[in-house]
Amino acid sequence: QVQLVESGGGLVQPGGSLRLSCAASGNIFSINGMRWYRQAPGKERELVAVITTLGSTNYADSVKGRFSISRDNAKRTVYLQMTSLKPEDTAVYFCNADLLVVQGFRPVSYWGQGTQVTVSS
Repeated sequence: QVQLVESGGGLVQPGGSLRLSCAASGNIFSINGMRWYRQAPGKERELVAVITTLGSTNYADSVKGRFSISRDNAKRTVYLQMTSLKPEDTAVYFCNADLLVVQGFRPVSYWGQGTQVTVSS
C-alpha cells in the first residue's frame, strides 16, 4: 500500500521555525514532483511550494524568503523548512506527490493525511 506520511507539525510562537517531513512508502517505482499545500479554516487549499525531480523549486508569494522545500530521493522524503512564522501561516499542511508504482502505467497523485501547524503566542 502506497502512502505519504507527514510529521513535524505543532505549536510555535510567531517568528519561530518548524520543519515538516513527508515520507513516501510502499511499492513505489519512482517519484516525480512533490508539493506542500496548506488549508486554513474556512479557506481553500493553497499551493505553498513545489520541487521537481531535478530539484527545481517554486513558492507561493506569501512564503518566499521564509520557507524552503527540499527532497531526499534516497529516503523518498520531502521537507518544508519554515522560518519567521506568522499567525497567518496557521493551517493544516498537506504533502502531495506524483508516484509511479511498480507495474504502474503512469504516475498518480497521492496525498498525505495532513499535519497541523499553529503559530500563536
